[in-house]
Amino acid sequence: MPPKKRSSGTPQKKELKGNMKSGSPDSGENAVLSPERHKDKEPEFVSLSEELQATNPICDHAWRIWEREIRSMDKANMPYSNRQQWGACLFIAGMELDGLSLTFTQFLKVVGLSVKQFISLVRKMDVNVDTISPKVNTALKRLENKYDVTLALYQRFVKTCEKMSAEPDKAKRTELWESSWTMFLLAKGTFLQMEDDLVIAFQLLLCVLEFFTKRFTPSLLQSPYKSAVSSSTLSPPTRTSRRNQGKAKTRPPEMDVQLLETLCKESDCSVDEVKNVYQTTFCAFLDSVGLSGLQGLPPLETLSKQYEELYHKNKDFDARLFLVDDETLSPSETEVSKVEMTPRKNLSGDDVAIPVPQTPIRAAMNSIQQLRVDLTSVSDQPSSNLVVYYKNCTVDPSEEIRKRVEQLGQVFIKRFAQAVGQHCEGLGRKRFNLGAQLYYKVMESMLKSVSLNKTFTFHTSLLACALEVVMATYVGNSLKSGGFGRSLGASDSVETDLCFPWILDVFQLPAFDFYKVIESFIKAEPTLKHDMMKHLEQCEHVIMESLAWKADSPLFDLLKQSREEGPGEQAEPPATLNQPLHHNHTAADLYLSPVRPSRQPPATESEPLAPGTKALRSNSLSLFYKKLYRMAYLRLKTLFSHLLTSHPELEPIIWTLLQHTLQNEYELMRDRHLDQLIMSAMYAICKVKNVDLRFKTIVTTYKEMPNTNQETFKRVLIREGQYDSIIVFYNLVFMQKLKTNILQYSSPRPPPLSPIPRIPCSPYKNSPLRVPGSNNVYVSPLKSSRMSPVVMTPRSRILISIGESFGSADKFHKINEMVSSTDWSLKRRLDGGSAPKPLKRLRFDMDGQDETDGSKSNGESTLIQKLAEMSSTRTRMQEQKLKEESVKEHPEP
Repeated sequence: MPPKKRSSGTPQKKELKGNMKSGSPDSGENAVLSPERHKDKEPEFVSLSEELQATNPICDHAWRIWEREIRSMDKANMPYSNRQQWGACLFIAGMELDGLSLTFTQFLKVVGLSVKQFISLVRKMDVNVDTISPKVNTALKRLENKYDVTLALYQRFVKTCEKMSAEPDKAKRTELWESSWTMFLLAKGTFLQMEDDLVIAFQLLLCVLEFFTKRFTPSLLQSPYKSAVSSSTLSPPTRTSRRNQGKAKTRPPEMDVQLLETLCKESDCSVDEVKNVYQTTFCAFLDSVGLSGLQGLPPLETLSKQYEELYHKNKDFDARLFLVDDETLSPSETEVSKVEMTPRKNLSGDDVAIPVPQTPIRAAMNSIQQLRVDLTSVSDQPSSNLVVYYKNCTVDPSEEIRKRVEQLGQVFIKRFAQAVGQHCEGLGRKRFNLGAQLYYKVMESMLKSVSLNKTFTFHTSLLACALEVVMATYVGNSLKSGGFGRSLGASDSVETDLCFPWILDVFQLPAFDFYKVIESFIKAEPTLKHDMMKHLEQCEHVIMESLAWKADSPLFDLLKQSREEGPGEQAEPPATLNQPLHHNHTAADLYLSPVRPSRQPPATESEPLAPGTKALRSNSLSLFYKKLYRMAYLRLKTLFSHLLTSHPELEPIIWTLLQHTLQNEYELMRDRHLDQLIMSAMYAICKVKNVDLRFKTIVTTYKEMPNTNQETFKRVLIREGQYDSIIVFYNLVFMQKLKTNILQYSSPRPPPLSPIPRIPCSPYKNSPLRVPGSNNVYVSPLKSSRMSPVVMTPRSRILISIGESFGSADKFHKINEMVSSTDWSLKRRLDGGSAPKPLKRLRFDMDGQDETDGSKSNGESTLIQKLAEMSSTRTRMQEQKLKEESVKEHPEP
């Protein structure tokens, strides 16, 4: 059993004192904190700053965070001491300024919190839009992911050790397992760029266990490991001294195949893949640390010293402390409940396994095993049926398909090795071969509906979808939420996150093209498991919400073409929203659209139309918008249900504005996120309807919803290359573009409302989605506004979000500079027309504060004064609106 007490190789508490200077603090006057410069701060805070080796800038920045954001928080919702909250402020400041000197474990020791407690504290402190920057949020996610993976690996390590060892000497057993766990951490940290890849890390752990176990005498092992250790293995375990280590004869490491196969069998792990990890990554690691061919056991002191250097370089948590149940690595109650369990047999004697909660490792191994079983009879080459079909095509596509698969395979394997580790090309090849098997299998299922030599993009998308299934099976059914650097506070240029949409970047495949194949892929592969169907559905949602709206997406070409063809050729007429979502389009239909009239032969999207021939509406665009509208409405309804249940009459109005925006002002989606428009539309309608809903309330609710990312409201595109919070986006972009449409809802005769979308059963599962309440009496969309977005009248000024800066006055200065700049353009030009004139009248009060904290501005902003006069009473507001209604607003000349 692994040790529960420290031994010579495990870090002692003195490590904190002895390594306090291990980081790289700022040079010059910032290297050491000067207490006399911080007499304006509480002495205990300054003392803590000294303990954490904060520089003067970090101390100042942390105190600003405390004063501005944290001090006034409700203490009932913050079960942490001031010292712990100060520590979190110093961590945030240190991360933002790249000035952390201590490792994460040293930091936790000082503030007296575990990894999970500290992460929970920092997230509770994220009360405003910019309290926690994307940089800090990314670092926290990386730490949390690495901790979760390492905890799962340690739990499996403990279980395997208990099943394997029969060593009666507790001290010797303790040292042996300390050595093996430390070697594993060193190998993982040295040779795996993706330390949070659970499957590859676990395969490497099995290699380490083989290395140590085969050095045991069989009598010290339990069955089945006892019989697995062959009689020709190395001599009984003897510790190699550091003096003689360099003199030991090195030879290529010998793999005990029978033992490795036993370890893999007990763990439901692929023997071939583990052998590949052993022969490439693990052997390379042994060579690098001078242990290749070593017959004895490596000195624990040597392994621990090497890991110590790696740990201080990365500045994250010391995973050796799992061995001693250190309080900084204590898991939460949820993780404790996930302790490894194996299926139990029914006590009645029937050979029926009783299902039990699965740990992350067992769940991953089961998913991988199921995928491999489903592909057992499938080759990574075309089947005989496919070969016959190829030959019967007008043009035999077999050679073109073969070359494409070979070329994309080389690209995939190279990028996989760059992300995971340079010695992992073999693993990349095995995963690609699985993807190729699934690719050909699904292709054969599509034979009746797809012409195989039609489009290059179709085949690339189909292969990418197959590979995404394989990668999600190994990496986990998760979507990318941010990049992960190699060390805390530092980032890498190499992508080390294999989650979707990594595969799109590998193949340089537009997300909109990938989207077209998802539904057909799922329907063509009956063995696809529910969790994988759900994953592909989530990929589709991510595409519709943001990825398809990247600046260079082919979606914009289709939208532009649709607009040029006139109002009769809209992407998706609103009148069809309350109709069922039924279609018979195959993947081929979506890749070949827009299509010509039926009397004409099919054409690809890239082929020009014959003179005088009018194109029909794009099948892919029409279906995309049908799904987009339904997803957008469900998201709006979910957010609405948390915020505005007392105003049900506003839901159809907000939906109408959102639907109008997606249909007629789709340029607002370029390089942006659907949820940004949903939140802005909700705020705008509440503003014009005099309903008190603040942006702070909206984003606070939004970030608590599942599958949301804080960067969605913290980092919104304002103009090319410039990003800011969603409030700045609303004031400078959204409201300016749509204010005329928004103000129509304050008139006595508001525009007609858009139909509520009919929510169908998901095409990816049998159970229906939640059906929202509907009111299908609405008929037509808003007309596109011809009003210039630069006009600022008293009536339109009521729409501005005032005082909700969630930050310092610097942001107001930046906004005013942008507004005043002569090259400012609030919208992109579709037709090469002239850009709108600068917003000269939109000025922000420099002292504006978050309106939710009760503070008022001391500035002399003309805009705020006028707004205050206009909003003195509701009656006066209504009178102003009626008066303004009689006056026609004209664009600025």
